[in-house]
Amino acid sequence: MPGLVGFYTFGEGRENWDASHFIHYGLSALQGRGQESISLAAIGPEGTLHTLGGKGDVEEFFSNKTSVPKGFLGIGQTSSYTNDHLVHVKAPYELVLALDGKTDLHENRGEASKLFARQLSQLLHSEKEPLKATSMLINKIGGGYSFVALTHKQELISGRNPLGVKPLETGSVGFDIAAVASETCALDVMGVDHTGPVETGEVIMFTPEDIRGNAPAGEAGNFCSYEYVYLARLDSKVNTLPVARVRNSIGRELAKAHSAKADVVVGVPETALPIANGYSQESGLPQEFGFVRTGENVRAALEPAQKERLVGVQLKLNPVKSAVEGKDVVLVDDSVVRGNTLRNTVLNLKRNGAHQVHVRIGSPALVSPCPYGVEIPPRDELISSYLNEKELASHVGADSVSFMTVEELQHAIGLPRQNLCMRCFENGGVTR
Repeated sequence: MPGLVGFYTFGEGRENWDASHFIHYGLSALQGRGQESISLAAIGPEGTLHTLGGKGDVEEFFSNKTSVPKGFLGIGQTSSYTNDHLVHVKAPYELVLALDGKTDLHENRGEASKLFARQLSQLLHSEKEPLKATSMLINKIGGGYSFVALTHKQELISGRNPLGVKPLETGSVGFDIAAVASETCALDVMGVDHTGPVETGEVIMFTPEDIRGNAPAGEAGNFCSYEYVYLARLDSKVNTLPVARVRNSIGRELAKAHSAKADVVVGVPETALPIANGYSQESGLPQEFGFVRTGENVRAALEPAQKERLVGVQLKLNPVKSAVEGKDVVLVDDSVVRGNTLRNTVLNLKRNGAHQVHVRIGSPALVSPCPYGVEIPPRDELISSYLNEKELASHVGADSVSFMTVEELQHAIGLPRQNLCMRCFENGGVTR
């Protein structure tokens, strides 16, 4: 689930800009989309493409400022895979590619990205019009993906395939700067004004002379519902919808359909807090800040190894005893993956004096891996693929557990059902 950023400058004096600074800020905002590797490419005044990739998070990468590629144009990527870096194709048409999602070219995401980049290179070389070549490619190659590419001819090409699963947003600063990013929060942090999403099936190309685009697919797409539940940052917009508002709506819908007799509502930081706020507003129960985070902000569900996941769970959720002691608690979370976080959280709440803990989840049960590259584990690691709500409550030590239905989530998001991808919530699983 990479986070993508592209930075482009125009006009006289453009060589004085340092793209790496802006990409640094943008990728910092997208760190939640991947914290295992980072890579950057830039074109400097001499016109050469320079690339660098490494393991670790954004700040680690940019701490060694002497090795970071400098230039007035650039793209960057942060990823949740250790060896997932920008793809550099040197011939026949030199380019560097960042891709979010999965194509149908290969089962392995990394190999699929390389094949996509090579085919793009071939088409850019053989076709006279780069925009036409890229449009041909995204209509030919299936899957669900968005991408940003930088070429040796100082072209920045951004696109989103017709399915529209993966987000991509554009922004500008007057006539001097253009940018693209996976989420609007990255544009905000870069100091760039948001101008709108890359539409489904749309390609937008930036050149030293102009900005041009093809005709979008004209269809609303099949947007990832998990972006609204968990993936996107709270201060972003996804497909023009403010994530904060949607998560509040999810909480309200959850309270209407899955009420619980309790004294307080507590949300799991950070993504579930606005859902808990909506639950509190709709139910009339007070919301308490029930946890303090220790250590850096890690997404335990996306950690690659069991040890790191368990450490992440322990670090990020330390209960506030005075908020829950002697009380019946509604514990609101955004989703349940393996159940490690939930079990640990319920146990700690009860250790700190909570009388009853009723778990309410702001999404349907995850029962299938994502076909488009979101790091949802295999089915046999998804606890809800083999335990129903009652069994899950017993397993995690809760007094009750209740998930939203697909219909309730769709209503809370506010988009037509045919325009939302919910395959991770629907393919198989136990009967409820």
